[in-house]
Amino acid sequence: MKVGSARATPRSDDVLIVYLTRTGNTKAVAEIIREEVGDTMVSVEPETPYPKNYEEIVSQVARENGRGYVPPLKTKIENIGEYDAVFLGFPTWDMQLPPPMRSFLHEHDLSGTTVIPFNTNGGYGVGSSFRMVDEMCSESDVLDGFSTRGGLERDGIYLAIEGERRKEVHDSVTTWLERIEIGAVVE
Repeated sequence: MKVGSARATPRSDDVLIVYLTRTGNTKAVAEIIREEVGDTMVSVEPETPYPKNYEEIVSQVARENGRGYVPPLKTKIENIGEYDAVFLGFPTWDMQLPPPMRSFLHEHDLSGTTVIPFNTNGGYGVGSSFRMVDEMCSESDVLDGFSTRGGLERDGIYLAIEGERRKEVHDSVTTWLERIEIGAVVE
């Protein structure tokens, strides 16, 4: 991933946090980022919701990934070019970037924008998702991403980033933001 040299800390109204969540863990990380660097959050929502049943969504996502399908989205951001920095948050699905996030990146031009990926997963890591963000945002300054373990939906563990775990993740997010030189909000 490309890491730019000295960059100005974006103002809160220049930062957009876009996220896809299923169990609430990615949203929890997005909220932590919002507390630290900005206040505009947008949830990525497909036109047709994914199944609630875990086995059904796993099967559907595998089919979609197998044929390169990107689902149509309800989420549209008309003024995305006005943001200097866009955080992209998503869970790992099938060890890849989820199809709705691929749709989002196909539909929204982030050229010239600082793109900052973050991820939650069930313990298996980011797979190829950060590399895919880097490839799909080749005209952007893509910073090093953040990843943390969320729930393990397969085992019935859904929202895991709450209580003490949320405090731990908050500390990790803060450390990551300092490392990539995205600090506290400048008003």
